Amino acid sequence: MQLNRSFLPITLLTLLCLAPDAFAEESQLWQRLKSGEHAVLMRHALAPGTGDPSGFDVNDCGTQRNLSEEGRKQAQRIGDRFRANGIRTAEVMSSQWCRCVDTAELLGLGPVQTLESLNSFFQQFERRDKQTADLERWLRSQSLDRPLVLVTHQVNISALTGEFTTSGEMVVVKVVGDAPIEVVGALQTE
Repeated sequence: MQLNRSFLPITLLTLLCLAPDAFAEESQLWQRLKSGEHAVLMRHALAPGTGDPSGFDVNDCGTQRNLSEEGRKQAQRIGDRFRANGIRTAEVMSSQWCRCVDTAELLGLGPVQTLESLNSFFQQFERRDKQTADLERWLRSQSLDRPLVLVTHQVNISALTGEFTTSGEMVVVKVVGDAPIEVVGALQTE
């Protein structure tokens, strides 16, 4: 295959013009997390596989799909991104699943508390509506006077926001009064 060199300058110029906008948008999202009206929903870091193995027990990490070594490093790098963007501490809530708790702890943003409404319903989809309503109600009751990080699962984030996330990806939402929860953007893993 031969590269059409006449398109190369145009492609590079386009990338250079778009890059500042992408950086500005990401910077705005980090600023919003400090505004008192926003929270971030984060999918746990890399944990190979899908769903949970048979014999899964929420109280026994040995029965669960857990973070890989790369997932552990990814969670630490994401914590570093928070700090690089001026967020040194946060209120950190997590699903009870070990891969979420480990992700939350490895962020290094403060003590981690678990919240049942962040638990996966991947294999019990009938819980989706009630659990999502519980999470929305809980989220609306928070003061958001400091950054709020919710570490959870893809199905939970999709149910609340309509967004599909990859491992470690974060969705920033605006939560104000009774207004619908609004997705304002996503922060990619790397």
